[in-house]
Amino acid sequence: MPEIRNFTLNFGPTHPAAHGVLRLVLEMDGEVIERADPHIGLLHRGTEKLAESKPYNQSIGYMDRLDYVSMMCNEHGYVRAIEQLMGVEAPIRAQYIRTMFDEITRILNHLLWIGAHGLDVGAMTMFLYAFREREDLMDAYEAVSGARLHATYYRPGGVYRDLPDSMPKFEKSRYRSAKEADRLNENREGSLLDFLEDFTRRFPTYVDEYETLLTDNRIWKQRLVGIGVVSPERALQLGFTGPMLRGSGFAWDLRKKQTYAAYDKVDFDIPVGTNGDSYDRYLVRVEEMRQSNHIIKQCIDWLRVNPGPVMIDDHKVAPPSRADMKQDMEAMIHHFKQMTEGYCLPEGEVYAAVEHPKGEFGCYIVSDGANKPYRLKVRAPGFAHLSAMDEMVRGHMLSDVVTILGTQDIVFGEVDR
Repeated sequence: MPEIRNFTLNFGPTHPAAHGVLRLVLEMDGEVIERADPHIGLLHRGTEKLAESKPYNQSIGYMDRLDYVSMMCNEHGYVRAIEQLMGVEAPIRAQYIRTMFDEITRILNHLLWIGAHGLDVGAMTMFLYAFREREDLMDAYEAVSGARLHATYYRPGGVYRDLPDSMPKFEKSRYRSAKEADRLNENREGSLLDFLEDFTRRFPTYVDEYETLLTDNRIWKQRLVGIGVVSPERALQLGFTGPMLRGSGFAWDLRKKQTYAAYDKVDFDIPVGTNGDSYDRYLVRVEEMRQSNHIIKQCIDWLRVNPGPVMIDDHKVAPPSRADMKQDMEAMIHHFKQMTEGYCLPEGEVYAAVEHPKGEFGCYIVSDGANKPYRLKVRAPGFAHLSAMDEMVRGHMLSDVVTILGTQDIVFGEVDR
């Protein structure tokens, strides 16, 4: 008779496939998992508490650091909540810019996900491919905000500044010949919109490359098909949102159902799975990248022919321009008050959510009429997904834990907050 051995195994917090600082305590019967207990809080930075001690406009940068691969989408949820409570609306051009950058962020997120998920399951090439494309989009982030990751680009009332007319260029150096620099600068000769348009032309071919590598790959399908199956009813009960919910067959997307920014003015489809397994969630996210590319194209076309303000003209909310500030005493006072005290929101409470790459990201703000929130609560999509970890891995093998963690697409900044 084989002897039955029960193990208690620590998976993480420094495991390469734990996607951050997850400590997963697994109770196993041989190789089969009987119970999974996720321990969180190892990345707790007190974001919600910190925001309660700072003026509203100084907490935008904290949002970037929650899910640090979907920066601008986090900002969008927070900024929308402030705008709803104040009763202001960003100009239409700012709404289109936000829509475009939300979708750029979605592609950035899904590229990191497909790279890491592939690497976890054993497809190393995927990681290198995905990061090649991320580099271009990171340059777009940098061109518009000066930062490659934590942009702080969205502001209540619009965006920080209009899209730049030129792109940063590569220069000749001891590591890069003049010829190589010229080749890299070919698509950087025009504006940011030209650069992004060139990217949207190239990107579908890249997605085809990813699919050639993975979609019909025998090993990939053996590792994903039938793993971590969640029925549509159970997905709803567990509080799933985003690709996790759509992979189980629900066509729920806040961009369509509770539309915001310029999503009601662009055309796109909601990809939906049928089996609710890891393979379906993979297919949903790959199709989302194609749809995002399609939305970015439409935004570029609109932004080219519709100039206009990108910030509301109310100096109680939006700081005056630098030029005005240096010439006009009134503007100088407005600027000083903005940067030191910020602005006060009317008393009340508000919840605003956006369709974040990982699911529904929402900010719930309670205001007592002061210049900082009385209470800020972040509704992070990853938290609900991680809560279902035990249920999803039960009865699976140890190697499937890695697949299920990958399919959940978790980032711990937002889970631990």
